[in-house]
Amino acid sequence: MELKDLRVNGNRLIEAIEASAKIGATANGGLERCAATDEDKAGRELLMKWFEECGCKVTIDEMGNMFAVKPGKNRNLGAVLTGSHFDTQKPGGRFDGVLGVVGGIEVLRILVENNIELERDFIVANWTNEEGGWFSPACMGSGVWVGNITKEWAYSRMDRDGLTRFGEEIERIGYKGDFPADHKRWNVEAAYELHIEQGPQLYREKIQIGAPKGILCLHWYDINLKGTANQVGPTPMIGRNDALLAFSEMNIVVNKVAHQMGNMVATVGEIQNYPNSRNIISDGVHFTVDIRSWDDDHAVKAWEMMKREFEVIAARRGCPITTEETWKVEHAPFDKVLFERVLETAEELGYSTRRMISGAGHDMSEVNQITRGAMIFVPSINGRSHVEVEDTPYEDCERGVNVLLQCILKTANEI
Repeated sequence: MELKDLRVNGNRLIEAIEASAKIGATANGGLERCAATDEDKAGRELLMKWFEECGCKVTIDEMGNMFAVKPGKNRNLGAVLTGSHFDTQKPGGRFDGVLGVVGGIEVLRILVENNIELERDFIVANWTNEEGGWFSPACMGSGVWVGNITKEWAYSRMDRDGLTRFGEEIERIGYKGDFPADHKRWNVEAAYELHIEQGPQLYREKIQIGAPKGILCLHWYDINLKGTANQVGPTPMIGRNDALLAFSEMNIVVNKVAHQMGNMVATVGEIQNYPNSRNIISDGVHFTVDIRSWDDDHAVKAWEMMKREFEVIAARRGCPITTEETWKVEHAPFDKVLFERVLETAEELGYSTRRMISGAGHDMSEVNQITRGAMIFVPSINGRSHVEVEDTPYEDCERGVNVLLQCILKTANEI
């Protein structure tokens, strides 16, 4: 059989996705497998089993990033990397990140059972804490690997409840490796990431494969407001320092500025109110702002507008404000050759295609900064993701992994 005629084992792919879905399964059909938790440990142990069955050497670095390597004929050539993440939102779905990892493993299995030796090393990665839903920020493992954040800062990050530190927890579950989390220790020539779209375009238009030209920039901010707690009954409305009221006005500002600026999105996604009692005026609010755009300067200007209005509201309500830029990743335009290869490969396989932009962030936002990168999208039913009802038809999953397989064969056999 010629390499171009190879196809993945759809039934085996389904079995892998369903095996993953049992680890951290929720009552509503989703997954809760946050980074550096016991569920994450169990998921990693399943991956180790699969990697070892493929005869791969597995390296675990200081951030818990996992790399399974199938050596190529010429180890002096740069490797081709794929993969995604096995951690989820709290709670999340069964396909986000998971498809990219098990898809990479299915490619490994095809190579092994057909005795195919590629010219270049082939690497399947499981990146640590892509979601950032329990330990913020997102893409922490790949961010340290690329060099955008330090491992010391990452280790110090507290969980959402403020009880544990990431560094202590990744060590507790046994996945804080000794190998440096540094891309310079690897020679990666190109990288692909297979992922569900997480938006409605492919599903709505009945398109089978999406090829994003890149990923929007992502800017995350953490804001803290300080109010004055008091009993609600005896305290007059005039003169209150109500942090929750100040936040309510700021939330409207985020939505207003996004509409005014255009060509961007902005969302308040997380809020903690203190003491969060029905008969006590709020004396503290922590909330987050997520701003995304294809234009990095545009996103910065939007934040500056929001921040100015926040400060005016804080002063008027007598609620001191502090802000922190938690995460900032520039927009990521993908390699044109690999981008076109995804489209051409899908069309050769007889799949319909769409050129697009990724509105969701991915580890490829980071990896793309140090090598040539591209992504492969498959439809999300009704565009739902980061929720338990997240779903993608298995036949679409299979199509996506077939595109990944052929892209890997082409790229990893280039001399």
